[in-house]
Amino acid sequence: MPTYYGDLHAEQSPSTPYSILEFQGGSFDPWGGLGFEQCSELLNSEFQRVFYKNDFSFGMTIFNIYMTYGGTNWGNQGHPGGYTSYDYGAVITEERLVSREKYSEAKLEANFLQASPAYLTAIPQNNTHANGSYSNNPEIAVTALFGNRTNFFVIRHAAYNSLASTEFKLTLPTSQGNITIPQLNGSLVLNGRDSKWAVTDYDAAGTNLLYSSAEIFTQKAYGDKQVLVVYSGANENHELAFTLSCSSEVIEGSGINIVKKKGTTIIGFKSSSERRIVKIGELYVYILDRNDAYNYWVLDLPSSPVSGNYTNGTIDTSAAIVKAGYLLRTVEASGTILSLTGDLNATTEIEIIGGAPAKLTELKFNGETIKFAQDSCSGVVTASATYSEPSFSVPDLSTVDWKVTNSLPEIVAGYDDSLWTNADLTYSNSTQRNLTTPVSLYAQDYGYNIGNLLYRGHFTATGGENSIYLQTQGGSAFGMSAWLNGTFLGSARGIDAASNANSTFSLPNVASGSSYVLTVLIDHMGLQENGQGGSSEMKTPRGILNYSLNGRNASAISWKLTGNLGGEDYQDRTRGPLNEGGLYAERQGYHLPGAPTSSWSNSTHGPMIGITAPGVAFYSTTFDLDMPAGYDIPIAISFSNATSSTNGSASVAYRSQIYVNGYQFGKYVSNIGPQDVFPVPQGIFDYNGPNYLAVSLWALDEGGAKISNLSLVAGPVIQSGYGPVELSPLTGWSKREGAY
Repeated sequence: MPTYYGDLHAEQSPSTPYSILEFQGGSFDPWGGLGFEQCSELLNSEFQRVFYKNDFSFGMTIFNIYMTYGGTNWGNQGHPGGYTSYDYGAVITEERLVSREKYSEAKLEANFLQASPAYLTAIPQNNTHANGSYSNNPEIAVTALFGNRTNFFVIRHAAYNSLASTEFKLTLPTSQGNITIPQLNGSLVLNGRDSKWAVTDYDAAGTNLLYSSAEIFTQKAYGDKQVLVVYSGANENHELAFTLSCSSEVIEGSGINIVKKKGTTIIGFKSSSERRIVKIGELYVYILDRNDAYNYWVLDLPSSPVSGNYTNGTIDTSAAIVKAGYLLRTVEASGTILSLTGDLNATTEIEIIGGAPAKLTELKFNGETIKFAQDSCSGVVTASATYSEPSFSVPDLSTVDWKVTNSLPEIVAGYDDSLWTNADLTYSNSTQRNLTTPVSLYAQDYGYNIGNLLYRGHFTATGGENSIYLQTQGGSAFGMSAWLNGTFLGSARGIDAASNANSTFSLPNVASGSSYVLTVLIDHMGLQENGQGGSSEMKTPRGILNYSLNGRNASAISWKLTGNLGGEDYQDRTRGPLNEGGLYAERQGYHLPGAPTSSWSNSTHGPMIGITAPGVAFYSTTFDLDMPAGYDIPIAISFSNATSSTNGSASVAYRSQIYVNGYQFGKYVSNIGPQDVFPVPQGIFDYNGPNYLAVSLWALDEGGAKISNLSLVAGPVIQSGYGPVELSPLTGWSKREGAY
């Protein structure tokens, strides 16, 4: 764990706000990786508590997390090191869910910082000797930030990855001198991979919080009423002290020890799943278990038209504090009416502990008026938001009507490639690799930058040619297949780490004086990223790097190539330049809604029947969705793998791309993985209308391939206040001029 960031900032740019950009919020996962759920588990809420708070201990005031939401690399947008999903193990899942604990942990930390303006001017101290500082235990490290009045302390294990439960005491400087905490009894404890904030002389809604070992969620003032919300983890002992000596009472819960001492009120407690509320004068102190704190939300009321948003600092202190479960989106007050919008995954108790109109007359949730009760003394509002389970179904893809067409006519005798691009450049624009062929066969040199690539090499045989060597490159996990005329030569099936392949294929007997065509299909996995400024890794070529026809000079073969129709002068201006590649069906636009499929063959079960020989088939179907309004229901397309018919155990090598209403939303590689479920959001799917689904199936093995099971799967059903979702532009098929 880096402990030098603060010193580095002081050395490099001491006069500017300290920012950390693209700090780790998850991790990319490569082809053949373990999957993003494992990334999420590794970089979980414990990671956030330890590493994020370590960053804050340096006085950082601009914090950018990569990623908060990763989403999907639709339309070939990803780099070759990763696959379609870019979930990233981030706080929000690819399917838009906020159910990961790390989302809630990020919310706790963000709310504390928002509620603590004194942090912005606090100065980080020299923490070279953090281990044992401010503590009686050298196994505890404490880093300090001192403000004009308020001090902040970040507490962690000296060995940041320790799993121990470590007892300790803190001795912290306060306005009343150094105080050893806890004062009442026992010790504090830090359990495993954890880190905590402690504060001294903290402004708690107008009341001086002399110290707190419990972490603060938020503090707000509502006229004469003040609210402070603190929380703790399991099996912890904590203490707070206020510079107040007025009357205090426990109004909810048990296990609270209150002691008056030298003009202060000290509150001691052990953590519990039971909520406790202590009232000191007009200050309400809510003491929560961390898991319960996850259910609380602080939402700003709409600002004045001057600022035009929800971040006007003048209203921060009056923002509503609401216990509302899964997700609360907005709060709006209009006179004596309070309106909430949010999402539910179950019937949820609503509690507004601050920010409601004093004499509330109507409470709305997602536009519907709901019953409520308001305490006449505290003003707290309680209600219940009802979750209603909707009735819906998604189509069974094994029973819909499928159509199929051949998407590799290039290997059929008599195919005309006269409109293809001639490979005739004797130089390359790539600075990453010198040419080793008479003409460039690098796809980028001809404007083909993404998607499947096709090459056709023409030669006249002498009769002695019996093998062909091909060096091909497509990026990590790429694959390729080759045919001589209509005869399958073989494939490089692909492995996760290999970006190129060296393949030697035996040729069938060739007749002297006869013409032959070598067809090579290459899966382009994306261009390389530039790792640093000034590098040119993105120019790493894709396509055929080298070749050798046994017994012949390289110039004996004349080459043509194609990728997406038009190359950089791409056809689909709606979905952009990366959405489609060079498969025949893509060049014709058959992945678009309204494609002329009536003349295609009927296919019972479609890609689940598959093809019995190497090649590429292109399937399409249309189905209606009728999803209930007012719900966010993720829908994904799921693949189940097949086993080889030759030995019954090895995975069949096939590659499949899925297109939903023309948008490419998945590239599946059966023998590499790991992704086999492909979320497609509402707006790409028409949740209340017809949908066009197209699936390419490229079989790389002798026995062909099929998708064992292709299905639509619905995710968790979230009752949502988001509102209607607009469709993405769904421009349809029209005959493409010059398509070949």
